[in-house]
Amino acid sequence: MAEAMRMAEQARASAEVPVGAVVVRDGELVAEGCNRVIGDADPTAHAEIVALRALAARDGNYRLPGTTLYVTLEPCPMCAGAIVQARVARVVYAATDPKAGAHRSITRLLDHPALNHRCEVTGGVLHEEASTMLKDFFRERR
Repeated sequence: MAEAMRMAEQARASAEVPVGAVVVRDGELVAEGCNRVIGDADPTAHAEIVALRALAARDGNYRLPGTTLYVTLEPCPMCAGAIVQARVARVVYAATDPKAGAHRSITRLLDHPALNHRCEVTGGVLHEEASTMLKDFFRERR
């Protein structure tokens, strides 16, 4: 999660919402991403999507079994859908997202029983640090 926080700082330095993500496979960091929505003029350029796209391109496969995605904010429905489609095995997130979180906050997509793939999910890792970073970012923008 420390590496995901580093990526969130990178997003913040680019005036993006400070969310970072990294993908780990077999104990090795294999992809990383941070929010690039503004810089890329792309509404899908969330940290999770950026990291998943990077690994899928590297692997030449949209399925990423055996991976763990670490992200500083609870995934939104779009990102949760991509995580499920990629067959990510585990998701670890820091802060909850009461307005758009798709694990526990507004819906349960990552482990929904109707889906053909479910992820193991752990929330709250470095919650305070990630929450503070997000709150500070939005406070500074107001």
